[in-house]
Parts: sequence; C-alpha cells; structure tokens
Amino acid sequence: MSDVTVLAVVSEIFPLVKTGGLADVAGALPSALVPEGVEVVTLTPGYPAVMKAVNHAETVVESEQIFGGEARVLRADAAGLDLFVLDAPHLFNRPGGPYAGPDGQDWPDNPFRFAALSRAGAQLALGFAPGFAPDVVHTHDWQAGLTAAYLHYDGRPRPGTVATIHNLAFQGQYPAELLGALGLPHEAFAIEGVEYYGMIGFLKAALALSDRITTVSPTYAAEIRTPDFGMGLDGLLRARGMAVTGILNGVDEDIWDPSIDPLIAEPFDVRTLARRPANKALLQRKFGLDVDPGALLFGVVSRLSWQKGQDLLLANLGVLERIGAQLVVLGSGDPDLEQQLLAAAAKQPHRIGALIGYDEATAHQIQAGADALLIPSRFEPCGLTQLCALRYGALPIVARVGGLADTIIDANEMALAAGLGTGLQFSPVTAEMLGATLERASRLWGEPEIWDELIENGMMTDVSWRRPAAAYAKLYRDLIRHRRAGHKSSTS
Repeated sequence: MSDVTVLAVVSEIFPLVKTGGLADVAGALPSALVPEGVEVVTLTPGYPAVMKAVNHAETVVESEQIFGGEARVLRADAAGLDLFVLDAPHLFNRPGGPYAGPDGQDWPDNPFRFAALSRAGAQLALGFAPGFAPDVVHTHDWQAGLTAAYLHYDGRPRPGTVATIHNLAFQGQYPAELLGALGLPHEAFAIEGVEYYGMIGFLKAALALSDRITTVSPTYAAEIRTPDFGMGLDGLLRARGMAVTGILNGVDEDIWDPSIDPLIAEPFDVRTLARRPANKALLQRKFGLDVDPGALLFGVVSRLSWQKGQDLLLANLGVLERIGAQLVVLGSGDPDLEQQLLAAAAKQPHRIGALIGYDEATAHQIQAGADALLIPSRFEPCGLTQLCALRYGALPIVARVGGLADTIIDANEMALAAGLGTGLQFSPVTAEMLGATLERASRLWGEPEIWDELIENGMMTDVSWRRPAAAYAKLYRDLIRHRRAGHKSSTS
C-alpha cells in the first residue's frame, strides 16, 4: 500500500525509448520504489515508439493549443510502466531520436518540445488530471527542468519538487528572447530564476527553483560543487549545498542477470563460473578475434567521446599489444574517435574489434564475455556499465571519478590482503595512468586465484535498486514533512 505518490517527468524511459542511462533509471526506479510504499507515475513525451507501445490510453487533460499545435495528456500503461503521455504530434511524432533528427542535428524546436513536457508536468502537479494529486514532482535532467519554473511562477500551492542531475554537462541553454514564447513571465529572467549567463537555462531553473536536488552518486554530488566539475553551476550548487544529495544508481536485476540472460551464449552465476568462458569464445568469434582463452580480453561499451576518455584508450593501443591483450568496443560518438578505432581494428583484426553503434544484445555479450571492462571517463556522474560488469564477472577498470569511485573497490595491496577488491581504479585520468593500470591488470591476470577472487567479490556485490530506492523514499518523505511543517507554521 503506497502512502506517497510521485509524478516523474522524464524525456526517455526504458524499454520504450533510450539514449543512455537516464532511460534505465527512469524505467527501473518506479518498480523499485513499490516496496518502499511509493507510487510513481511517469510523464514522458509521445514519441512514435511510445505511442505504439501504450495500452488502455485515456485522455486526462483535454487538447489545447501549445507551441503551434494541439496537445493532450493520456493516462496509459506500457511495458509494465504507469504513464502519463504528452500526445503532441507536432512536437514528437517525427523520425530520429528524442533530441535529434536522422542527420544527428538537434531539433531546432527543442526548447519548445521540452518546455511543453515541463508545462504538462506542472499541470499534472497542480491537479489538472482528475483523481491525481502527487505529493512530489521528480524531474530528471534539463529536458524537464522548466517544470519547477512553471510551478514557481504560477504561485498556486504545489507539491514538493525534486530535480535529479544525471549529467551536468547537458544543461539546455536557449536565447533570452524565447522567454515570453515559452510562457514564462518577465520576472523569471533573473539570477534567482531561469537566467543563466544571459540565456534561459532549463537545468539552471530546476537547480534554482526545486526544493531538493539529487545527483546519481555521492562523489559526483561533491565534485559538481567545484569549478573543475561544476560546468559553470558550481556557485549555485555550493549556495544550495544543504539541498543537494548524491544517491547512487542501481541496475535492473531482472534485465541484467547472467544466470537467466537470453542474450548471452551460456548463462552462469557466481557458483557456475566454469560456464563463463563459452561467452568469451562467442565474443571473440563475433568480433573476428583469435579464439584464445588465455588472452586478456578488454571490453568497452560506451559513448565515444572526450568525456568518456576513449582518446586515452587509443593512446594505449601499444600497451595492449605489448601485454598481448585483445580489445572489443561497442559505441558511437565523435567521428574522429570512431575512425581511429575502425582503423586500429583493420590494422590488427585478430586482436581488436569495433562495432560502431549500439546493440543491446552485443552490450550484454561484452559484459558476459570480456575479462575486464574499461571505463576511463574524465568525469562520470554514476555509470551503469561498471555495475553490470560487477554482476557479469568482468573486472571493472575505472577512473577514480564520480560514481566510478563510489562503486568500485580498488584491488590495491591492502584491499587484496583483506579480500575486498572488486576492480581497479586509476587517478589522475591521463593516458599514462591508464597505461600503468592496464599493465597492473595484466599482472593480476597472471595470478588466476587472485583474479577469480576479485570476480567473485564483484558478482556478490549488491548493485540493485534496493538501497537507492530506500534513499529516494526517505528523501520524498522528509520533503513532504518539511513542507507540511512549514505550511502549519505559516498559518498558525
């Protein structure tokens, strides 16, 4: 029985539409909150894939003109998710991804598309849907950031608001002259409102006007209050320090479970690790590598970008060759990085394989078949691939930043003595330190008993949503109590 109702506002949600970890979180957190007595209904745009998947759709907010066309809000379910869907064909019924067209360029009307999402979120928060009155509105990333602004400048009594930062690097900044067109009053364009260096800041609005701010790991919550990681918002985040909380992400154990995963060659668990090598052999064959059980096989599942440190990996191809290792990469992004990886694979086809793009089955197969997973990110709010790697018996090799620092226990000498290591960390995040860590991994690979102990430690680590869900439930209830106490004191 739930005693807290939450409206989540999000621009993507797995398994309906996904570009990254945001969708995974949005899809997994609602069910994880059920045992905590929290009911979540998620508002998401009516992209073609969403409209195709919805069942039992009922109009709960009637059609109205918004940003050049008619829009309505539907209550529906899809893939086990309880949804509100913003059905606005002129904004969302188009080919391409959620944010960009088939040519990879951002949709020019993105400020209006996601202002519409935020405005619908504010309407639902204020009771426009009969029988729905959330206690908390939880917005995710810049795309939902104006929800807090619409609620704040409306002035009516509202639920508590929580804004979650999944990646501070993406902020949603648009020209100031759009203020009126977006339905925001003149007074909103102020330092304490939506103004951000002369622009309208969608994420900045959420951080300035929401009651609470969360991000997806404790270390990232601290990092973003510094100039090095704060992306120009560190001053605001320092000023709101007591409102900022880091809550670590989890992974959906029903989807990421090597004992029942239909996408891998041979299911296994920590008690049946002897079955795992079949997955390594499949992965080697799939990428055209030599099928060599003794070769240390590194895997990468990542966006190919400067943030993710893939240039550091390319700088260490000589180290990989020297230690006799293999490498498989799944990802897309920076065209120059893509070309360099493809060229490396063409030059050494039996040692290096690269697949440009994303494929869910291949991602699972890399987790199940690689000996180690490389995540050399320069900054990483949380990361989910290292959590999946722990569960699938691939040793995570990570930069000591953000959620990577929070989730992986470095197998240093003292950790090995205590039997506590689950992977390898390196810092500072440079090509030289990554190279030294690849060599350290090679030495550990040469000690099978230690390697197996690290793998078993990782597979027995709880990477589920249980602890994060409990933390979110506490945050919601604390916020509700605080607002009720404030309301009583203001009316007494």
